[in-house]
Order: sequence, then C-alpha cells, then structure tokens
Amino acid sequence: MFKFFESLVDPYTPYTETDEPPTKLWPFLRSYSEPFIGVFVLAAIMSIVVAAIEVGLIYYMGRIVDLMGESPAEFWAAHGTEVIVVALLVLIARPLLQMLDVLLLNNTILPNFGTLIRWRAHKHVLRQSVGWFENDFAGRIANRIMQTPPAAGEVVFQVFDAISFSLAYLVGAAVLLSVADPRLLLPMVIWFVLYGCLIAWTVKRVGPASKAASDARSTVTGRVVDAYSNIHSVKMFAHHDLELNYAKEAIDRTRDTFMAEMRLYTIMDVVLVALNGFLIVGVVGWALVLWTQGAASVGVVAAATALTLRLNAMTGWIMWALTTFFRELGVVAEGMETIAQPIKLIDAPKAQPLKLDQGALSLHALTHHYGRESGGLNAINAVIQPGEKVGLIGRSGAGKSTLVKLLLRFYDPESGRIEIDGQDITKVTQDSLRLNIGMVQQDSSLLHRSVRDNILYGRPEATEAEMIEAAKQAQAHDFILDLVDPDGRTGYDVHVGERGVKLSGGQRQRVTLARVILKNAPILVLDEATSALDSEVEAAIQDTLYRMMEGKTVIAIAHRLSTIAEMDRILVLDGGKIVEDGTHDALLQNRGLYAEFWDRQSGGFLKTEAAE
Repeated sequence: MFKFFESLVDPYTPYTETDEPPTKLWPFLRSYSEPFIGVFVLAAIMSIVVAAIEVGLIYYMGRIVDLMGESPAEFWAAHGTEVIVVALLVLIARPLLQMLDVLLLNNTILPNFGTLIRWRAHKHVLRQSVGWFENDFAGRIANRIMQTPPAAGEVVFQVFDAISFSLAYLVGAAVLLSVADPRLLLPMVIWFVLYGCLIAWTVKRVGPASKAASDARSTVTGRVVDAYSNIHSVKMFAHHDLELNYAKEAIDRTRDTFMAEMRLYTIMDVVLVALNGFLIVGVVGWALVLWTQGAASVGVVAAATALTLRLNAMTGWIMWALTTFFRELGVVAEGMETIAQPIKLIDAPKAQPLKLDQGALSLHALTHHYGRESGGLNAINAVIQPGEKVGLIGRSGAGKSTLVKLLLRFYDPESGRIEIDGQDITKVTQDSLRLNIGMVQQDSSLLHRSVRDNILYGRPEATEAEMIEAAKQAQAHDFILDLVDPDGRTGYDVHVGERGVKLSGGQRQRVTLARVILKNAPILVLDEATSALDSEVEAAIQDTLYRMMEGKTVIAIAHRLSTIAEMDRILVLDGGKIVEDGTHDALLQNRGLYAEFWDRQSGGFLKTEAAE
C-alpha cells in the first residue's frame, strides 16, 4: 500500500528544461507542481471530505442530544438502526477516508515534491557557468538548494492539511449554525471578519520577516562553510578569533531577524485568544438565549457549544498553519534568488558537437575584461597548429588564466572568437568542447570520494586496468597502495577528503595527472602542472608529460621556465596582449621581455612582478 502511494508521482520524470525559470513566486511553484496536479486535486477533495465528516459528527451529536428526550425504549426502537449505521461509518468509513487523505499528503506529496524540487534545482544550478559560482559562497548556494525543497513541501502540506480543511470546516460550521438558527451566524461572522483582519496583519509581516531570517541563515551557512573549507589558512594565520567574530556578526543578524519574526507570533497569539473568547461567548451565549426563548433545542445548544470549542482549538492551529505557510513561502522566495537565476552561458541554438579532426587552435581579436575596463585579454591573435606545443608565460594578471577559461568556455569573450579546427567554440556544445580538452591545474582539487572515483572522473567507462596504468604513468600507483583512511578503506578505495585535503599537494597533483592521462583528450592544457611536486618526482613525471603531449595540441603555463623551454613556441603575454612569439632560443636572442624573465630567474622560477 505504501509503495503504491509513494510511486504515484515520479520525481525524476522527464521535463522541458529552461534557461530562464520563472522569477515570480507562484509561477515558480506552479512549474514544479505540474506532475502533481492530479494528486493535488484529489488531496483537496479528500481534505474537504474529512472536514465535512468532522462537521457532520458535531451535527449528529446535537441530534443525539435532542433524540435523548425520548424514553430509551422509544429511542432504540425508532433510531437504533440509524445509530448503528452511523457508528459503523465512524468505525470503518471515517478511518479509511482519513487514511486516504493522510497517505496522499505524507506518502505521495511530501517525499516526492521535495525530491523533485531538489533534483531539478540542483540540475539547474549545475548548468550555471564557472563565473556564476565564483560570485557566491558555495555554502550559501548549497544551503538554498537544501532548504528550499522542504519549505516548498511544507507550503503544499499546509494548503491541503490546514488551509483547505479549515475553509471547508468554516463553511460547514456556517451551514450547521444557519440550519439550526440563522441568528447564530451573526457572532460567528463578526468573529470571522476580525479573525481575517488578524490573519491579514500577520501574513503581511511574516513573509518579509521570514525571508529576512532565511537570508540571514544562509549567510551564516556561507561564512561557516567558508571557514571550514579554508581551515588550513585559519589555523596557519592563527585567526580563530577573527573567524569567530566574522561568524558572530552573521549569527547576531540571524538572531535579530528571528526575534523580529517571533514578536509577530506573540502578538498573534495574544490577539487570537481574545478573539476566541468572543467566539465562545458570542455563539454559545446566543444559543443559550435562543434556548431560553424556546427558539432553539438543547441539541442546538450542544452542537453550537461543541462547534465553537472545536473552532477555538482549531484557530490557533489554523493561524499557525497560515503563518507557517507564508513563512515557508519566504524561505522559497529566498531560495529562488539562487534556484531561479537564468543561465546566461548556454549552448547556441542547434549547437552541434565539436568535430575535432586535427586540433588546430586560432584566436581572432580575442578580448575579455570581465566587464571591467582593464585586465584580461585585449584583442589577441594567434594560431596554434595541430600537434604544436606552445608555452604561455607572463606576469600575474597578464591574461594567461583568462585565455584558458575562454578556451574551456567558462566565460564567453566580450569580442573576438576562438576556433578549433575552424569551428567557433561558442557554436558547439559545451560538453563536447570540454570532453576534447584535458587540463591539469595548479590547484589540484579533488572530489571528496575515493581515489578510484577521482581518477575515473577522467573517463568513467575506463577499465580497472586502464585506471591503474594511468596512475602508474603519473607516478601515483605506489603511494596509493599505501593509503589507509579512518574507516579502514585502503588503496584505491580510500576517500581523499574535501578537495583532497587528506593527501599531500604532490599526491593530489599526481592523482590529477592520472585523471587527465586517463581522459586522453586531443588538446592538453597544463597550468603549472608540476608546481606541487618535488624535484625527484617532477623529473620522473616530466617524461610522462612529454609522452602525454605526443600527437596533442598543447598549451602549457609555467613560471618555471625550464619546464617550457623545450616547447615548439613560447607566447609571452603582457597587459593582455601577446608581446612576443617564438622559440626559446629566438626569444633569448631578441633580448625582450622573455629574455628579461630568463635572466631574472632564480632556481628556475619566473619573477612575475614588474620591476620597480
């Protein structure tokens, strides 16, 4: 039974992805709710049915009170069958209907609705560009992905568990009172108007207050995760107190916003108690007056009393449900600031996979300044022939990393273009472009998974033997076999920690090299590929790198000029322009910037800061 209801909606059902999701709250929720429309309708019907049964029971209890004016013998003779039927309905039909209502809410909607939102939101965020991620805290992004689905699920739950139920209940109560005596409606109508005003006052303030509190919580998460992710820097600079104060500022803001939110609930509760006192005295007192005048039976008084006491108990729950509803809407609205952001770096319409035949690269007036007036690249032109090995050097900020980011299409150029085998890379699919480029970065960050998973990230379909061979070529196999983690895993099954923190810098670099070796892409980018290695290991890996380069088009960035001196050509960048282009020997003879860098080297490292 549970399995049936849990599988009524598939949270992973195919859907049409959009680069620009709705930015308004209700269209946003409606777009995620489409697979649940039928279930929502059924849940609403069941909520109304359950409310009608509740009101019907109160009505019938009043009828029983009136019928008890007869003698017991007359009562059972005239109404025994009726009472037995009602009793069976209460014992059998009511639990079954209630069970259906609860199953739809708890087992169909809640688990699957949150899962659907979390899955689609994560899928959407993963499609964002690298630049998009660089502009926010990873912790805050993750927090919004995690807190938005349960908040949206709570919104839906309150709609069917409380709001639709309470509306149906109030309508049923009004019908019951009007049937008994229309005059009983007067105090209830007055109470309902005042209750509606209280709801409007509360809701108007709870939404913004909740959004502010949610945003403050996300900021705390972002700052805390930032400190944990950079714990080595925190410890190295002995900035424990600085990080505490940095977090305390956000925590205090969270406390202030939460207190402001709680003040609203306190005011609401106090006013609600006063309103409910008016409801009880008004309806029950009026019923007693009518009974005194002979205009209402004892059953009517009993039903009116039971109804108002039930409403009194429900109103706090209804108010809390409504405030929860709007509070969670505030959380959803805050989450939308991340989840509903449009994807700006997208594949061109009808983009085709990259067809890489030779691996020729050409840069045409390539310009990118990250939206600023300076920095980045400024109208550079260059052609790299298939299979050519090109070194790229320059001072910090000269544009080396910008060129690599544009080549991988982490950003789109502001003007100009990059072509691979004559194909503009902005016109081919991003995945096909990056599948054809292997890159070893200076920051050899790893996934918090096993060593095996990290190496196979280069080519998931590779065999175990191919994976081990790649590790051997990267001089990583021997140290991997000696690894043991706190959970008792050994060798390739060892988990490396967040960003590979459990490995040394040289070990991380060698695992990264193994991953790129396994990928075996026709275009290779090396960004300080051996910077974290000691001289002995670097010497052993240099041969591996040269073998990797065979038959590939290579761009190698290095501050250690000895590592690129054997390249076919060297491009020297300065101020976002290519100022020199030639072989190592030719550039030394020119006595330009490259020769100046070479002369200033100490221990093989490039002095990257401009001379005073």
